[in-house]
Amino acid sequence: MDSIQKIIWSERFEAKRALELVIRLQKFFATELESLGGDFRSVSWARDAGRHGGGERFESQDGEFFNRGSINISQVQYEDDPKRPLESATALSAIVHPNDPRHPSLHLHISFTQRKGEEGTWRMMGDLNPSQPTEDGNEFRKALKKFDIQVDVDAFAQGDHYFWIPALERHRGVCHFYLEAYRGQDFETDLQLAEDFGMKTISTYAELLKTKFEGAASTEQKIRQRKYHTLYFFQVLLLDRGTTAGVLVHDQNDEGILGSLPARVDLPLLKSWHSKLPEMQGLLLEKMIAVLDEGGGAIDGGVKQQLARTLRLFYKSQPEALKFQAKALSTAETSSPHLPS
Repeated sequence: MDSIQKIIWSERFEAKRALELVIRLQKFFATELESLGGDFRSVSWARDAGRHGGGERFESQDGEFFNRGSINISQVQYEDDPKRPLESATALSAIVHPNDPRHPSLHLHISFTQRKGEEGTWRMMGDLNPSQPTEDGNEFRKALKKFDIQVDVDAFAQGDHYFWIPALERHRGVCHFYLEAYRGQDFETDLQLAEDFGMKTISTYAELLKTKFEGAASTEQKIRQRKYHTLYFFQVLLLDRGTTAGVLVHDQNDEGILGSLPARVDLPLLKSWHSKLPEMQGLLLEKMIAVLDEGGGAIDGGVKQQLARTLRLFYKSQPEALKFQAKALSTAETSSPHLPS
């Protein structure tokens, strides 16, 4: 973390421990992926020139193993600003899209959020996203079953609810684990749960990526993967509350917030879904397509920045469109704690 030493981190004990955890998980994930042939570069960013925190992401380079990979850690804190309800928010957000269409994609999110004068809560998400028919989801679900503590709602039921895409009548992936606003017996127990969940998710996924296949992937498999990447793009930019909250709160890490997007989507397929959407969501999709049209569906850093700006302007001018965002069975507010009260 030498590259971002000037960032001012939270002084709170719990936030410090949470930051240590996400850094540890980030390094473990990167090490596992690099052992399989991945290659990462470090990219740092700062909130308000570091005054209110920042973060670092390990971003995959173009190579043989990854289509796209991002392992991002961050901590935002407003300890010097009494007008903001948020004390601190510390997170690990990671997405991996392998190049070989026979390997599944993974999304992992672990965060600790603390409002001023309140105890903190955890958010834990792990979902497996294959583009081909596979039994990997069963192995993934079996590995995470031990963490389904069912405090208020079943974590798998909550994940299935959140990652359902109404317009397309299907889920984004095959296994979705989601704990929202979780607080157990005490902070140390919860911290250990978050670490165990992160380590198990990462190690299970790494084992799936070690699967060897005979011969090269077929054209049909590659086409199916492109279609799946299009679905992923669709769900993240039209439905995902975390992504939307990230771009609405600030514009200092747009590439990192959209780090989950694949390298390319199928534009004709994306356009064909327009008619399935409510009018307001259809308008947003039109704006997304307009950004992608020039590059024929390719998504690089510049395109991510344009997409983030488009999302920000759309929701700020039409906040009523937020009602179409995905919701879990138990939902916590994501963006308003960052805003002055």
